[in-house]
Parts: sequence; structure tokens; C-alpha cells
Amino acid sequence: MTEVTKIILDCDPGYDDAVALLLAAGDPRIELLAVTTVAGNQSIEKVTGNARRILRAVGREDIPVAAGAIRPLVRGGAAFCPEIHGESGLDGTTLPEATTPVDPRAAAQLIVDTVMREPEGTVTLVPTGPLTNIALAARLEPRIVGRVKEVVLMGGGCKIGNVKPFAEFNIEFDPEAAYVVFNEAWKVTMVGLDLTYQARADEAVRARARAIATKPGQLLADILDAFARNYKKKSHFDAPPVHDPCAVAAVIDRSIVKCVPVPIDVELRGALTYGMTVADFRRPAPEGCRTFAAVELDQPRFWDMVIEAVERIGDPLKDVEY
Repeated sequence: MTEVTKIILDCDPGYDDAVALLLAAGDPRIELLAVTTVAGNQSIEKVTGNARRILRAVGREDIPVAAGAIRPLVRGGAAFCPEIHGESGLDGTTLPEATTPVDPRAAAQLIVDTVMREPEGTVTLVPTGPLTNIALAARLEPRIVGRVKEVVLMGGGCKIGNVKPFAEFNIEFDPEAAYVVFNEAWKVTMVGLDLTYQARADEAVRARARAIATKPGQLLADILDAFARNYKKKSHFDAPPVHDPCAVAAVIDRSIVKCVPVPIDVELRGALTYGMTVADFRRPAPEGCRTFAAVELDQPRFWDMVIEAVERIGDPLKDVEY
């Protein structure tokens, strides 16, 4: 019998968030309870619209979508990422217009309501953007910390950063929110750059996406091709690392990623290390360590999982022009 995990996907689509959505929507081992959005790769208006359009494209407008934080908890503004994701967040793709309204609740409230509604220990939070909504939800209703099964987040890194030498985009965008999330008494698995840089969409992967003869398949192909062009221009990568679906993959099948227990905290004061996730590997993790770092990816099985999920979606809007 296939084990199904209930998740809330908190995201900022964004190319790789879009792939995470496709994977979550298409893999039968995931029950996608809700999608919440946070400003990050682009503004809250843009990323929320992108999430809703993706869900329509895959025939899942039954899933509630709530918009969340428009800026970090403490910082005075938000620094988006148009150089990678474009002005729309999904430049180079074609999506239908969404036809269902945004949930009237704030993202943090939807997270709280969903976790409190479901049986204890059954909901996994999967944030693939800045952690502002997750921190707000934990402060809004502290009881969710004991009810959540696990937080599996894309962000951070044990030994490397991308927007700074030792700080990754999602964590550096709102370090104070990340500090809250890592220091709450729930299990946290950090799927950071150490692992996600192994999830490269090379030409062979992109060719497999192009071969899926459906609109969701074309969307995946367009995402990976656009991501490849922008990453090549910005970071000189020959194949882009597709970060966010790695977190969803870790929820679906933990054997695809190797995780190790390690104490992890977030640096809030360093002039050169603000936003760094500090993983303490000096000695074996203490008994009961509740933070884990993903360090190795089974890349062939990961890409098989993504491709098969998109194929499984089929073509729900085959006869709709957009």
C-alpha cells in the first residue's frame, strides 16, 4: 500500500517552485492540502498568481491558495530575484488564467487552520521560499509546533551560500524568520545547497521534459529551458540546479536523499555571515537532535520521479487555448 503524506507547500513561484508544484500535484504519494505563497523570487501578487495558474494548468484548482507575507519580519524591504526568474517570476512560460479566487485568509492563518483541522502528526510543512509565513504561523498558534509531523524546507546550506559566500537566498531573505523556524521544537530537515546543487537539469533531463506531449510537459520543458538560460547568464552553470522539488522529493521518498542529524542554527549578527545556516559537525549530533541536513541526492531517481509525476498529471486543459 502506498503511503501518502499530507503537505502544505509554502512557495514563491519562481521556476523551481513551479517544478515543486508539478511534482506535488502529480505524485500519488502526496496529498496537497493547501498552497501558501510568500514574497521572495518575486512580489506576493506575482507569485500568488503564478501558483494559481499552475494549479489550473494541472487541473487542481480544488486546492486552496492563500497569499502571505509581502516582506521579511524585520528588514525594511524585499529584494526579489528577477535576474533568475524574470519580471513575472516565470518568464518564458505560457500558463492559463486562474479561475478560482484566492482564499481570503492570510497564509499563516490557512496553515494554522489546516494543521489544527488534521489529525496530530499527519501534516508536513514544505516551505520552498523564505520562511516568513512558517514563522508567523508558529507564533500565531504555538500549538501547531507539536502537531506538525515535520518541516522539510528548501534553504540554507552546511558549507556554501549563493547570494553571499555563506548565505542562501531563502534564508538570507528573512533570517529572523528562519531563526524562529529552526529553533522551534519540531523536526526540521534542511534541504540546502549542499544537496540541491546535485539536482542539475542538464540537456538530457531537459530533452526528457520536451518529450512529454502534454501541456504540463511543455510547461516543465519551458521552465527548465528558461532556468538554464538564466542560470548560464547569471552564474555560468552549464545546467541549472533545480532546488525546490528536492524538498518535495525528500518527503515522498526519504531514500532518495541522505540526511544526517546535525545541530543547525541561523546567524543574525555577523557582518559577513548574516543569514548563514550554521551546521555544527564538530562532533556527533546529540541524542534527540531534531534538525537534519540533506547532503546527498540520488539524481537519476530524483529526475525519474519528476518526469513520472508530470506524465501522470496528463493533459487536463488539452482543449483549452492559452
